[in-house]
Amino acid sequence: MKIDELRKMTAEELKKELIDSQREHFNLRMQIRTGQLTRSHFINEVKIKIARIKTILRQKELTGS
Repeated sequence: MKIDELRKMTAEELKKELIDSQREHFNLRMQIRTGQLTRSHFINEVKIKIARIKTILRQKELTGS
């Protein structure tokens, strides 16, 4: 998901997306530990997505949007 798409979302939608991304991150970590994940770059992509969502949520919090 691109940053522009995330910025258009409301705070509630971003919180839901954050929870979904954190679950996905957990599942990917478990797949790595069990040897099921062959494309380990997915975990980095999810971590970046989580950071973007948290940044946008904080910006919205500070601006009062």
